[in-house]
Amino acid sequence: MTTHDINNLGKVAVLMGGRSAEREISLTSGEAVLKALLNQGVDAYKVDAEHNVAEQLQHGNFDRAFIVLHGRGGEDGEIQAVLQSLNIPYTGSDITGAVLSMNKMLSKQVWLQHDLPTADFERVTVNTDIDALVAKLDLPLIIKPVNEGSSIGMSKVNEVDDLSDAIKVATEFDAEVIAERWIEGEEYTVTILGDTALPVIQLKTPHAFYDFEAKYQSNTTEYLCPCDLDSHDERACQNIANHAFKALRMSGWGRIDFMRDQAGQFYLLEANSVPGMTDHSLVPMAAKQAGLSFDDLVMSILNMSLEVDNG
Repeated sequence: MTTHDINNLGKVAVLMGGRSAEREISLTSGEAVLKALLNQGVDAYKVDAEHNVAEQLQHGNFDRAFIVLHGRGGEDGEIQAVLQSLNIPYTGSDITGAVLSMNKMLSKQVWLQHDLPTADFERVTVNTDIDALVAKLDLPLIIKPVNEGSSIGMSKVNEVDDLSDAIKVATEFDAEVIAERWIEGEEYTVTILGDTALPVIQLKTPHAFYDFEAKYQSNTTEYLCPCDLDSHDERACQNIANHAFKALRMSGWGRIDFMRDQAGQFYLLEANSVPGMTDHSLVPMAAKQAGLSFDDLVMSILNMSLEVDNG
């Protein structure tokens, strides 16, 4: 990258931390991004968004922001609204893209409107008729808080007697909860960088699903990139991911997660508008397979904030 381009970027706030359940992961991601920017000569600074973020941004006289806030406050449109009110360009999706991708129920409704494949689901509460739910979606089911990331509060349920407890656990994290039909098969993820779908990664874990521990703490999780898909199926997966990304009005970068059932059908699980950037994270892994170093990846994401008017 040229010195001229670096100067165009100006003073950059790397927004990390925040107040969500994913705070610690965000701090790790944010430090990695900050280091990469500094390596490239960018005038970048750490901004912990736990408190008084608008004040910090105003006093810092920042020219743009690199958002590395995971979960609530970072992927739900909140920080995007703050930045837009301060007229500070930022990385990733705008308010609409953030809201639609963060809320799993809205994501699935949008995908269905665009004839994109996603597993059957129902909104549930602690008062849901369990028998009617099982009659409709069958077992096993996966219970998910609608607005949490990193698989926080999620449970796979095999027995009717365990459903009420799983719903109760999920409601501790979010007032909105869905039950989703369990897809038996392989899990994949696709990173979108600009208009490009990067190589597909297959996730293998001995856990019941790719949960928080499998994502961030386990050494038994396997990441296959290149994955086990043939070129035709990989292209099909990337194509669905691109459509899913655009349908949610996401932009810049993000990640789309899939299951593929035993009949070979892909099903969209969820979208991530600010994916992890830790040493266990999937976006840097896909970028590496595509020939992009971590520093290159970070600069590509930041450069897109020069091209996009987030308003």
